[in-house]
Amino acid sequence: MRPYILAETNWEVLKNASIDLAVLPWGATEAHNYHLPYSTDNIESDSIAAGSAAIAWEKGARVMVLPTIPFGVNTGQKDVFLTINLNPGTQYAILNDIIEGLNRQGVHKFLIMNSHGGNDFKPLVRELGLRYPEMFIGIAEWFRMPDIDGYFEEPGDHAGEMETSLLLYLRPDLVLPKERWGKGNEKRNRISAFSAGWVWTERRWSQVSEDTGIGDPAGASSEKGEGFYQAVCKRMAELFIEICKTDIDDMYK
Repeated sequence: MRPYILAETNWEVLKNASIDLAVLPWGATEAHNYHLPYSTDNIESDSIAAGSAAIAWEKGARVMVLPTIPFGVNTGQKDVFLTINLNPGTQYAILNDIIEGLNRQGVHKFLIMNSHGGNDFKPLVRELGLRYPEMFIGIAEWFRMPDIDGYFEEPGDHAGEMETSLLLYLRPDLVLPKERWGKGNEKRNRISAFSAGWVWTERRWSQVSEDTGIGDPAGASSEKGEGFYQAVCKRMAELFIEICKTDIDDMYK
C-alpha cells in the first residue's frame, strides 16, 4: 500500500489524516502510432504522479494522488477508431465536482497533472478560480518542463522518441517490436502562418499523420526513458513540496 495513492489507501489510514495537496493526473485514450498503447498518456500520468509523490512524501509533504482521468480532449482524432473524446465542458463538470468535494473537506490545494497535449485547462481553471476563491488550483505539464530535453535527439510531439522511451521503461510489455514502429512523419499546413505557430487551427489527425504518430521514435530506448522519468519525477516532487509548504494567501514576494 502506498499511502499517497488514494486508490490504494484506506479509511483506517485516512480517517484522521491531513492532506496538503491533492494531485489529479489527467491523460487520454487515443492512438499512439502503431506501436504504443491507447493508454500511453494514462500510463505516463499514473507513473509520474506516483513517482513524484513518493519522493515528496518521503520528505514530509502530505500529497494525495487521485485516480487518473483516462479520457481527454481528442476532437482532432474524431475519425481515428476508438479514440475517445471528452469535451472541455465535460472536463469542467468533472473538475467542478472534484474541487467542490475537496474544498468542502478542507483540502484547499489542487494540482492537475496533465499528460495530454490536447487538454487545455487554463480557461476552465480561470472559471473555477472565481467559483472557489479559497482554493489554489494549478496545472502542471511534465512534457513542457524546461531543461529536461537533453535526453533525446528528436523528442517528438506524439509517440515519438520521448514517449516511446518512457513506455519502453515503464511498460515494455505493451510496446510492439521495433520493426513495427511507424516513422511518425508529419504533413505541414499549406498556409505557412499555421506552421510558424502564430496562427492556430486544430490539426485533422488522420490527414497530418498516416500512422497517428508525430515524431520519429527510432532513437528510443528504455535507458533514455528511465533517465528521463527519474529527472521528471525529481522536478515534479520539488513542485509538490513547494506547493505544500507555501501559504496560498502569501504566494508572492
